[in-house]
Amino acid sequence: MSRRKKGEAISGWVVVDKPLGLTSTDVVSRVRRLFNAQKAGHAGTLDPLASGVLPVALGEATKTVPFILDASKRYRFTVRFGEATATDDAEGVVTATSPVRPAPEAIEAALAGFVGEIEQVPPIYSAIKVDGERAYDLARAGEAVELKARRVTIHEARLLGCPDADHAEIEILCSKGTYVRSLARDLSLALGTVGHVSALRRIAHGPFREESAIPLDKLMAFGHIAPASEAFSRHLLPLETALDDIPALALSEDDAFRLRRGQGVLLRGRDAPILSGPVLATHRGHPVALTEYCQGELKPVRVFNLDS
Repeated sequence: MSRRKKGEAISGWVVVDKPLGLTSTDVVSRVRRLFNAQKAGHAGTLDPLASGVLPVALGEATKTVPFILDASKRYRFTVRFGEATATDDAEGVVTATSPVRPAPEAIEAALAGFVGEIEQVPPIYSAIKVDGERAYDLARAGEAVELKARRVTIHEARLLGCPDADHAEIEILCSKGTYVRSLARDLSLALGTVGHVSALRRIAHGPFREESAIPLDKLMAFGHIAPASEAFSRHLLPLETALDDIPALALSEDDAFRLRRGQGVLLRGRDAPILSGPVLATHRGHPVALTEYCQGELKPVRVFNLDS
């Protein structure tokens, strides 16, 4: 006899404005408890020293997380020139200093050189695994850590301003796998100085934007409001929000039934030629399954167990 899952079968996305000081796992745990959801996960870690958009998936929405992990992200951050740190952010000890303070014109010119596909060495204090161990665990243990350069893409980069000679505020749109801390470090070196990230905020992640994010403390406060469930539901986005770039195809009841049983569906007529790759199959406006279209057939990849 199977054990009954704890919590409610609630599914969807909650876009949290993560505060400073908490890990992404802390936020997911709190959101899961608030919604009393059976399962939860997040799409893309934010360090404790970073704030901003953290999409939290509940229930069946966790099956769409891979599509958000691959999405582009937009960050605003501040570079502190003149001090390099062990972690490339404000948390680490200072490892080098420089009297050089670049002018705004020089920052803009150097920043343009990082737009496009670039090679980037991640910070040694990162979650990347080295021989099965997290790089930050090895670094904290005093072991030498060497990480290989990775190819990432900076789609956009612009200087927002320089509040003083020590700081530059920058905004970028980048691919998955990009480390803002590495960019700040490498930009500083390109400018003939050293530097680190002193503030970092994610303002967009795929289809999720800062404007639609709710601060965690405000979300937590709804737990003391009656009826709290209504307040929560206003901030629960449908799971297909994560699939806005994927074509959707409405199916008949019989075809939807086949997909739910893990069986493929043959397409005929005008639908077949226009499809390729991942397809969201729906029935009466409800998501049925994530499918892969191949040679005239929709094959289920992830089936959604939703009440419709």
